Amino acid sequence: MTGRNAGPGASPAEKLARLPSSRRAAVLAQLPAEDCRALFYDWSFWARPGQRTPEGPWFCWLVLAGRGFGKTRMGAEWVRAQMEGPTPLTAAPGTAGRRLALIGETWADVRGVMVEGDSGILACSPPDRRPVFEPSRRRLTWANGAVAEIFAAAEPDQLRGPQHHLAWADEIAKWPAGDVAWANLLMGLRLGDAPRVMATTTPRPLAWLKRLANDPNTVVTRGGTLDNRAHLARPFLAEMERQYGRTRIGRQELGGEILEDAEGALWTRALIEDQRVARAPGSCRRTVVAVDPPVTGHKGSDACGIVIAALGEDGRAYVLEDATLARASPATWMARALALYGRYDADRLVAEVNNGGDLVETLVRQMAPETAYRPVRASHGKIARAEPVAALYERGLVAHVGAWPELEDQMCRFTGQPGETSPDRLDALVWALTELMLTPGGRPQVRRL
Repeated sequence: MTGRNAGPGASPAEKLARLPSSRRAAVLAQLPAEDCRALFYDWSFWARPGQRTPEGPWFCWLVLAGRGFGKTRMGAEWVRAQMEGPTPLTAAPGTAGRRLALIGETWADVRGVMVEGDSGILACSPPDRRPVFEPSRRRLTWANGAVAEIFAAAEPDQLRGPQHHLAWADEIAKWPAGDVAWANLLMGLRLGDAPRVMATTTPRPLAWLKRLANDPNTVVTRGGTLDNRAHLARPFLAEMERQYGRTRIGRQELGGEILEDAEGALWTRALIEDQRVARAPGSCRRTVVAVDPPVTGHKGSDACGIVIAALGEDGRAYVLEDATLARASPATWMARALALYGRYDADRLVAEVNNGGDLVETLVRQMAPETAYRPVRASHGKIARAEPVAALYERGLVAHVGAWPELEDQMCRFTGQPGETSPDRLDALVWALTELMLTPGGRPQVRRL
């Protein structure tokens, strides 16, 4: 996340904001009324560190953040600083006559959110410095002659011809033919010595957006909904966590992550999301705990994949939990697996023994000899073992109960190409579903043991 800390270059308002609360209250009590009114509109006092304009000679400031992070307020305050000066108490040399483009998906989006919204430019401006909004002319005009023109990304040809010093582009991941509108916007940023654009958006896995984020002249600020929890209703936060938690939509829309599938991966996020359920059936035919052990527990060893899955009465498999442990000793991960075996009243523990040999069975017999245990040995490559399991997902025969982000990330990155990192969580998943659903011929079957 980009942002600067209060230091030698910090404004008085920034330094005041960082004082201990008791000291800050004492200083505020002594401020003249005029300064207090000015402070109310001073963004340097109210902004979180991650919301401050980044330093350096960047061309694009890209804010990739979840809903409710404060992206609109950041954009509105950046526009104010560029058009009227950084604070209500600071002179603004060079701002007179500036031309800025405001671009949203539609004209209504720009007006309703960027200009007239609760966190828009008008709401953030002090009454004596508020620009004049002329809806019929689609523009804002400041007292110093600076002008912001409004454009709709849905009509990208609007951006052909006009030229600007600056631009604020909002929700660019929503723009239809966004790369075309973005290109037209950039070609118009040709006024002044240092043209710049600020882009604010909830991210989506778009190729052109990823290229923009990786451009060396782009500075990226990332954040999630919870970063702004102090200004969001608690019931809203609780409901978002309950409804979306760590799901794909939650990670993208609330967490601000760009989630993508690797080209050629056996699973897609859409495939997993379409079959996600909140809870497993009330009764299940069988439950297994599958372990993909690293054997060693030193610093460089893989994680120990541990996945629990059950076979429902409806013939579908349900992935109940990803309980993978990172860099744990054999005794530690086996104790974890056995505890889960008991908690889920599992019918069987399965573990790959290619690397561990007799170690796994020795640990089971020493720690819980009553456990129903079956060793499994990989006689084919990972891709060959994973493909039949991926086919079960495609046929709608596997559902994830809740969300398991690290496991799902591995699934959607796995292509089986040489050199890929060993997918420990995915390996455990494959063993669990193979045990529950597949014969050597790859056909679904209920196994009676």
